[in-house]
Amino acid sequence: MDIKNCNSLTLAYFGDALYEVFIRERVIKKGSSPKVDVLNKEGVRYVKASSQAKAIKKMMDDGFLTDEEITIAKRARNHRTATKAKNADPVEYKWATALEALIGWLKLTGQEDRMAELMERAAQITEE
Repeated sequence: MDIKNCNSLTLAYFGDALYEVFIRERVIKKGSSPKVDVLNKEGVRYVKASSQAKAIKKMMDDGFLTDEEITIAKRARNHRTATKAKNADPVEYKWATALEALIGWLKLTGQEDRMAELMERAAQITEE
């Protein structure tokens, strides 16, 4: 399988799951509550489209991403899709898809350290 030519939405599908697990671990480790409903509310703050869109745009603006990473993210953002965002602005949803696809691409290309660095930075941006 040529990961470079992998469907952007497939990458986003995978990246979404990876980021969700990363965030769940993060909120559990913070230890603010043993209650799952509280943990879920904390986690949603990070994984909602508006937060992911803000994070990817800031990382692009700050020069945090490589040229290749920007290309992957933009390809995913611009991918035509038949699905619509349920609870998000369509533009933010496309940007969130870009972040998720980039995470998926980094994992599938064996760049796990970079993936972890990117997810950590995205979480920090949400916390700012």
